[in-house]
Amino acid sequence: MPVRVTLDAVLVRRGLRAKEVAARIGVSETHLSLFRSGKVKGVRFETLAKLCDVLDCKPGDLLDFDRDARGADPD
Repeated sequence: MPVRVTLDAVLVRRGLRAKEVAARIGVSETHLSLFRSGKVKGVRFETLAKLCDVLDCKPGDLLDFDRDARGADPD
């Protein structure tokens, strides 16, 4: 998949734990973990907005696009 989730890097830069962020945005730790690992097919804009608010970032800070990875995903 050419779109990669870079949430872990943002968490490290902010000195926050995923458990704390999940509680602050109102999602389960499991849900946030699935997003962090890139195992979800989509994310609600509402959830993305909450993440950006808590992490003081923009959506582009949480996602990256790897042009070379296009077509590499078997799905």
